[in-house]
Amino acid sequence: MSFKTPSLLPGEVDNLRKRSVAESTENCCDPEHHQRFTRLQIQPDRLFFGPHHPDVGALATPSPDGSVHHFCQFTPKCLLAVSRGAHGNSPPRHGEEGWHDGTSRTTIRVDNEVEAHREANNYKFGFRKWKGNVTEKPIEDRSDIDKELHTDLSIVKNTEVPVVTVGNIVYVFLLGWWVSLTYLLICPVMFLTVFGVPYGKVCLKLAWYIIWPFGKSIQREHDDKDLVGDKDCAPLLVSSPLPVEIPVPTRPPRKTTKHWCRVGTFLWLLLGYPVLAVVHCLAFVLSWLPVFTIPIAKMNSRILTTVLLMAPEDIEIHSLDKKDVCQTRVVLYCYQAFNVYYYKYTVQGINIFALNLLPLVFVTLIAGYADREHEYFSTETMFTIAITSIIPLSYYIGMGIASISAQSNFAVGAVVNATFGSITEMTFYITALLRGHRAGSNCYEEIVKSALAGTLIGCILFIPGICMTIGGIKHSEQRFNSRSAGVSSALLFISIGGVFAPTLFSKTFGNLVCENCSSTPGNGTVPFTCKDCRYDTTTADPHLILSHIEPLVYTISVLLPVSYLIGLIFTLKTHAHIYDIHVSDGHGGQAHGHPVVHWSRWRALAVLIFATVLMACCADLCTVNIEPILSHSSVSQYFIGVTVLAMVPELPEIVNGIQFALQNNISLSLEVGSCIAVQVCMIQIPLLVLFNAFYDVGFVLVFSDIHLWASIFSVILVNYIFMDGKCDYFQGTALVAVYFIVLAVYFFAPSPRSC
Repeated sequence: MSFKTPSLLPGEVDNLRKRSVAESTENCCDPEHHQRFTRLQIQPDRLFFGPHHPDVGALATPSPDGSVHHFCQFTPKCLLAVSRGAHGNSPPRHGEEGWHDGTSRTTIRVDNEVEAHREANNYKFGFRKWKGNVTEKPIEDRSDIDKELHTDLSIVKNTEVPVVTVGNIVYVFLLGWWVSLTYLLICPVMFLTVFGVPYGKVCLKLAWYIIWPFGKSIQREHDDKDLVGDKDCAPLLVSSPLPVEIPVPTRPPRKTTKHWCRVGTFLWLLLGYPVLAVVHCLAFVLSWLPVFTIPIAKMNSRILTTVLLMAPEDIEIHSLDKKDVCQTRVVLYCYQAFNVYYYKYTVQGINIFALNLLPLVFVTLIAGYADREHEYFSTETMFTIAITSIIPLSYYIGMGIASISAQSNFAVGAVVNATFGSITEMTFYITALLRGHRAGSNCYEEIVKSALAGTLIGCILFIPGICMTIGGIKHSEQRFNSRSAGVSSALLFISIGGVFAPTLFSKTFGNLVCENCSSTPGNGTVPFTCKDCRYDTTTADPHLILSHIEPLVYTISVLLPVSYLIGLIFTLKTHAHIYDIHVSDGHGGQAHGHPVVHWSRWRALAVLIFATVLMACCADLCTVNIEPILSHSSVSQYFIGVTVLAMVPELPEIVNGIQFALQNNISLSLEVGSCIAVQVCMIQIPLLVLFNAFYDVGFVLVFSDIHLWASIFSVILVNYIFMDGKCDYFQGTALVAVYFIVLAVYFFAPSPRSC
């Protein structure tokens, strides 16, 4: 059942608000400041937008009873989203007397229903955590920093920012001087053609402009009188699909010029423009790739596509007038060459770093398959760029998962997360096992096991540790939902216990080590043939792996996915009240139209499939080029597996976890690592066992002692840290220190016998 509060007078609402704030620990959360929170409630099947009454729309509290549907309510006022069970306003509910004790509801502000669904998915067990928006945020709701990042440099802003900065000076020495020199070389050429004299003058003016463009504006003739009012100071965005209307005074009709029919224009397009196009394209690439110098890239793009195609008599260059009332619409204005906030820059929802790394993927594929003899690229270089190419592909796969999940129901979202959420690692594991099977080497199997163990240890120790450390530096103490963390810890115990049960079994009954096991077709008595098997005791059963360990592995491979499914039902259906999440409208109930989704479901699915194919190719190149590294490296193969191969594909998730921690949302940071670790044990390893059952590659689920004890110790340690429901940078530093101690053990450990 649910309890609803009747209509209240404005004064009563104010009193209730004050009493709620005084009696609870809730802090209203926004995109920049996330609150401390404890228990989150998830809607498993649907999202409900609550009433949009400005004062009492959020007072209804859903029932935590497992027999009813729990939901993430979307209402305008997050301050009123306080669970009232702890204050005596509602009776205990079906044995859940302690559910509300000392807890409060988490309030998260979102822009629309799609974002509400995405945010709710972030708190669901089994879903990969994702920070980025899947819809286009209206321009009027963006921060000033974000507006500045997406401006097309067509607005002169009366800012007090100095134009003489280190970044601007560095621009002159790296780009400005040689681009300006090109204009000075084109200038006499245009003067010699006689008909191109007006363009020669333009080249001279632009040469002095480009060497120091800061604080200067390029305008059309008479455009300096077209001022934008004080209230119309929003920059014009070119990357947003939403129409942005900025009122501009009506201009008198401009006389159309016929410069396209002049002889000088043809000479300009033949002699001057092509050379400058090459120069500006080169400057654009050089300033776009470092990301933080994107303003210079925008300036070069606008000069090439707009300024150089204008009539020469229409081009005017003016210095910034500090006495301007507000801002002026111009053709081009740039006041900075470097902006540190451009790490937030997105194009169609894609982060700029992932976008810039995408060409590296195609370079890797072309170089890797065209230069098989390594005439131009060494094996170390190819392995480095191949493993780096996995990072942007992991990002695109994660964004595709988030887009589909946010626009679909629970069942579709769960299937997409369970399948594509592990596709990055699975492609590498399967290609490595196939490569080792063809080469007749068990070293690849040990590398796969090291990568699996390294992912577990990194997700259990490093990801929560680094998030606690960085988040704790900004926030002295962070709290999280200890009960939901307890559920994750229990699932980790089940996962680690199931995965390493065959290893413990083999060590208890003989410590069997086999170099290679393969099936024997047509032999029903002995279905598997194992070679180079060694036993540490003389009492071991010669057929231990065939008659005991293999059936145990298959049994566990069935039980682990079943446990994963039970965990989903527990956290999403029967006990969804463990979480208590309230998704609130961040705009006070003001509608901004239908949300514009960056990627539709079909586009996201196409990206997922395409990225998966590219991932398989990059993983194949990794396994091809890692063999010389494994053979000639002085570093233990264990260390290579648990570091590079395990953690590089998880870099996007690590970044997400750190961003959650900086926003004081440490619960999601901790769930990032737990979710990956549980999926490794309960989905990826059973899939590898299933793959080996149908296509025998010699994969035996028996790990080395170093993997066994490192994983068990990590789970015990992190469970101890999670007991009190709060953390700080000291606890995070402890986890990171233990992680590096484990890495040191791997570094100095001898390589596997099979390598």
